[in-house]
Amino acid sequence: MKTALARFRTFFILITAVAATSASVFASSPSGAIRSSVPDARLVGEGQMTFLGFRIFNAELFAPGGIYQRSNPFALRLTYLRNFKGTAISDQTIKELTRLGAGTPNRRQTWREQMNRIFPNVSKGQTITGIRKNSRTTVFYSNGRRIGEISDPAFTGAFFDIWLGTNTKNPKLRARLVGAGS
Repeated sequence: MKTALARFRTFFILITAVAATSASVFASSPSGAIRSSVPDARLVGEGQMTFLGFRIFNAELFAPGGIYQRSNPFALRLTYLRNFKGTAISDQTIKELTRLGAGTPNRRQTWREQMNRIFPNVSKGQTITGIRKNSRTTVFYSNGRRIGEISDPAFTGAFFDIWLGTNTKNPKLRARLVGAGS
């Protein structure tokens, strides 16, 4: 009886480990939208955003050959771990852009209106991916479906600086995404 129980435990642990590994590998694979916009897209890094102990989202950065360079196309995929209204995502983005000193108040209001039209309400497990196609354009996808774009070089640079810039509020997350030396 003990050996059967021990074998079952071993089997259960093995299956759990395989399932966890498979989920991790699957989650870190670039989607079709990423592959079509970022040549040779590979995972650069990944991390989790938390706030006051609450898990907010998992972030994954994809770049050509797995090497992040701000001047090249790249994709940042956020997988939400909680439910959020699209307007709340826009509002928080504007707060961060203001903190970074990006744009004038009028320009930020234009960005807010654009994001309010683009960002959907998200549920736990849903993704929003921002793709920097070039220095002017950020294209957004939700669960692999294109939801909009903002063509403004000031927005494109500042938006990704929220997570990837040297003045990010989350330097540990940035280090996990781009590497400590970037």
